[in-house]
Amino acid sequence: MATTTLLQRHAGEGETIAEAIRDCLDYGKDPEKTESGKYISAYECDPATVADEFLLAKASYAAMTGREQKKENDVLCYQIRQSFYPGEITPKEANRIGYELAMRWTKGRHAFIVTTHTDKQHIHCHIYYNSTTLDCTRKFRNFWGSSFALRRLSDRLCLENGLSIVENPKPRSKGKYRNYGEWQKDRKGPLSYQDRLRLAIDTALAERPADLDEFLNLMKRAGYEVKTVRGGGISFRLTGQGQERFTRLRASTLGDGYDLQDVLSAIEGKEKRPGRSERKISLAVDIQAKLAAGKGPGYERWAKVFNIKQMAAALAYIQDNNLTDYEQLAKKATEAADRFHVISEQVKQTEQAMKTNAGLKAATVQ
Repeated sequence: MATTTLLQRHAGEGETIAEAIRDCLDYGKDPEKTESGKYISAYECDPATVADEFLLAKASYAAMTGREQKKENDVLCYQIRQSFYPGEITPKEANRIGYELAMRWTKGRHAFIVTTHTDKQHIHCHIYYNSTTLDCTRKFRNFWGSSFALRRLSDRLCLENGLSIVENPKPRSKGKYRNYGEWQKDRKGPLSYQDRLRLAIDTALAERPADLDEFLNLMKRAGYEVKTVRGGGISFRLTGQGQERFTRLRASTLGDGYDLQDVLSAIEGKEKRPGRSERKISLAVDIQAKLAAGKGPGYERWAKVFNIKQMAAALAYIQDNNLTDYEQLAKKATEAADRFHVISEQVKQTEQAMKTNAGLKAATVQ
């Protein structure tokens, strides 16, 4: 699930345009928030010089068009904040979705940078895109209802990536929508601490930690306090969220697949996660299943349009690659499957070699 906010950035009183842009972008690129720049991506600009590139585009726009706005009215750049539910997504995946959101929102016509912050319990992205187009001839024009359109686009991306969304947000005074805290307060059946812990465990294991220590470090980064109990067991407590007691990592408490031995087996790659269902890969939305699950008429209309677009894209791909003959299509599918199995085996061998090298390295150091 993701909530979004669209902001306009102007130069404040007493600061230059260059200072305003740099201050804004420097906050987004803060090494302490992005894990030393690990979760930063950009389109048509370099993260190291993005402020100067934004300024150069604005100067080129003024030179080419002869148009200049007053300082207080000039939008230097736009900022999108996209916040995800704690434990539902990894920083790498959040940055990818943020990049896709920026690309679809700007239609590839504006340079942008996506910075994913991990300093809070909820992973969130700051997206900054230049108000001037890449060809320096136009500027982005905000429009009535843009925040609503941005939210709809973000929801669509969440649905495409198997994430939850804020369903049926109710308007409040002056046509504004409830923020995430207000929605969560009134939500029927909120996630329990055990639900959150299961999500955090699944997210940590999705990062493929090399050993138990690395897994525990990922849990700490997700906002959990870790305690070792008698007998070698492990307990977790979510800090800053009102949880008073620790939750024991065991199947009798969290359910099948969430015992310490299950986690250790998942880390070693011996078995699949029984506590987490595999994501079904499908280009189309199962509309009837979604309606049975409680989705409304609005979702049905969107899903029909989405399915048509996906089928059109699939047909275009088949035609572009000359796969209209069924036998040829089946042959290509078989070749792709064989290549997938070969690459999968190579990945397994590489991971095993890395594990062996790690053991030899540890023995050598000792």
